[in-house]
Amino acid sequence: MTNSPHATSPRTSAPPHLAIVLFSLAMGGFAIGTTEFASMSLLPFFAADLHIDEPTAGHAISAYALGVVLGAPLIAVLGARFARRTQLLALMAVFALGNALTALAPGFGSMVAARFLSGLPHGAYFGIAALVAASLVPQHRRSQAVGQVMLGLTVATIIGVPLANLIGQVIGWRASFGLVSVLALLTMALCALFAPRDQGGRSDPLRELGALRSRRVWTTLAISAIGFGGMFAVYTYLATTLIEVTKVSTEVIPFFLAIFGIGATLGNLVVPRFADRALMPTAGGILVFATAALLAFPLVAGNPWLLAIDIFAIGASVALGAVLQTRLMDVAGDAQALAAALNHSAFNTANALGPFLGGLAIRQGWGWTSTGPVGAGLAVLGLLIWIVAWRDSGPAAVEHVSGTDAVPPDAPLKQSPPLAPRERSRPKEPVA
Repeated sequence: MTNSPHATSPRTSAPPHLAIVLFSLAMGGFAIGTTEFASMSLLPFFAADLHIDEPTAGHAISAYALGVVLGAPLIAVLGARFARRTQLLALMAVFALGNALTALAPGFGSMVAARFLSGLPHGAYFGIAALVAASLVPQHRRSQAVGQVMLGLTVATIIGVPLANLIGQVIGWRASFGLVSVLALLTMALCALFAPRDQGGRSDPLRELGALRSRRVWTTLAISAIGFGGMFAVYTYLATTLIEVTKVSTEVIPFFLAIFGIGATLGNLVVPRFADRALMPTAGGILVFATAALLAFPLVAGNPWLLAIDIFAIGASVALGAVLQTRLMDVAGDAQALAAALNHSAFNTANALGPFLGGLAIRQGWGWTSTGPVGAGLAVLGLLIWIVAWRDSGPAAVEHVSGTDAVPPDAPLKQSPPLAPRERSRPKEPVA
């Protein structure tokens, strides 16, 4: 693995309040994960309340995803000159507003607009939060720090989503989105208190857009957009598969969904430790592991106990996100914010691609478990792209894309300003 000085500055010891800073950042991920996944389970409730059919109500889900895909690169470029702490606060403010407007939406049209607004900060928040977390730890612990931020998203699938669904059934779907808005405000308060203060970035929109000329950035994003699609192909139709194939009652479906969330959470805790030692081999290993788990899906779908183990394994493959986020830090040069945000655009591309291809297989009459082989095929395609990226990861794994031609591998690289807790003074920039 080649470490990039653009991503973070090495530190000899953990800064004060590291745990509470990471918790504050993860709280934003918890709020985002809750609204992203809970909105799917709340669809029947707001469809009935707004007097529309469920396929039409699904447009609200698509509007959020569209906001994520468009908002991530746009906000990253426009916010290039602002301090990361300021961006975190602004992004959570917009996220809180979007969910509050969703809860108060008088009709479906206004709800779709509110969901689009809610999705805009999603990718940019995770991207900036990952850069902040990585800047607070030594180089060899970056993947662990990013994984801990992503824990908020995975824990949301265990706690936040069931809680939001329960509130939606007992009080009403509007209260669930109101809860998410409160979580976003809580994140703002935590970040205002504990997030490290930093000066405005030295980057600019043209420099951030320079990342789009890097083939290493594009191959990393392609691994995420395609390789992750396999997991979504299975997860989207898991509830129906449990009912139609496994023959379990609807009451135990949340148990299987929680098993997936536990696998994702433990994956984000454990796997980044290996990635900090060998980044790209770990990414390839996850893809191979995911391929095997997805191929096993139709073989174990008839046995609830074996299926639970397989779902746990598929959930653990979510750790690929934190690994690829770190990879982008190494290859994005000066365009750190844009590359980090684009990872979540790629993630949501996978969220659209996997269910689409899985649905095609089901409509062709191949059965509910056909999503497993479809997902395995996507994981294999991601692995093939990984091979291309791996062969491209020589000694010059870091690219300088600040609006000029790539810098030779042996050229000195200019450091981007590292973040520092308020207790520390900002380190001087080394002279090339």
